[in-house]
Amino acid sequence: MTSSEVTRRRVMGFGLGVLAALPTGCSGDSGPVRRLRLATGPEGGPYNAFGQALAQAVAASGRRIEIVPVSTAASVNNLRKLDEGSVELALAMADVAEDAVLGREPFPRPAAATALARVYVNYTHLVVPADGPVRSVRDLAGRPVAAGAAGSGVQVVAERVLRAAGLSGAPAPASTPTPASTPAPAPAADERQLGLAASVSALREGSVDALFWSGGVPTPALADLARELPLRFLPLDAHVGALRERHGPVYTAVTLPAGVYGLTEPVGTIGVGNYLLARTDVPQDAVRDLLQVVFERWRDLLREVTAGARLEPRFAISTGEVPLHPGAAAHYRSVYG
Repeated sequence: MTSSEVTRRRVMGFGLGVLAALPTGCSGDSGPVRRLRLATGPEGGPYNAFGQALAQAVAASGRRIEIVPVSTAASVNNLRKLDEGSVELALAMADVAEDAVLGREPFPRPAAATALARVYVNYTHLVVPADGPVRSVRDLAGRPVAAGAAGSGVQVVAERVLRAAGLSGAPAPASTPTPASTPAPAPAADERQLGLAASVSALREGSVDALFWSGGVPTPALADLARELPLRFLPLDAHVGALRERHGPVYTAVTLPAGVYGLTEPVGTIGVGNYLLARTDVPQDAVRDLLQVVFERWRDLLREVTAGARLEPRFAISTGEVPLHPGAAAHYRSVYG
């Protein structure tokens, strides 16, 4: 039995006590409303869109909770805010969430985070101009690359892909052995810390030769760019094995389907789950109310984030090394047995 399976059974099985209450607001005759701040991502991005949609769905539900989206740099920043207590909820990519709860770099100690649900999968995009010289990850040696905003999950996966290809200027963690299959050293890619909008502008203007993005399919900003500029989406699925060997099963092989972004054939790439997270001290009743809305309104929540995705309980509880919040465990048990 894996450590994640042990964790899952332990969480699903232990007795459920009453957790500490958070400060509440007031909503007239309906009684106290519990206000929960949700760390999302930059404005215009998918996390921010999900957070805004969730806030609207919760408000329309009549339940005595309020979701307040907080714009951030995304995953790494979100876990730090969650751990320090400046937010009660957060969205984050699975790889960053596992690093946080296990106290791995860039987190100095285990973070106070639990999972409510795995809500959808991010697809890693490595995009270059179709008429440019870059045909593979190795061709990025010495070239400028938009590698995600500082504090984002995109930056984490971009760094790891470049490291797996031997193109990262950052050393591998001391505790992590380098696989024998790692390519010979090459000039590192010139990684630029740019968010999605800045990355798109830089690629359009030619100041970078490639951009990394991790998000739903299609990502509107990239779909718009593909209508302006012929693009090539580089396959990344060959790097999944190295990433899993070094970082665990949070990485999977997925496919950008033909037709999206004007692709004439599928492109294999790297998938990373996205988790809805909560501090351990968020009360169980608030978590159960929130999850009821998530499962009632998942089509609305995912519509602007990733096309064709579904949210199912067996998918939602697959949160790897990140333990389920007791309220989430109680919700899944009560509804799905």
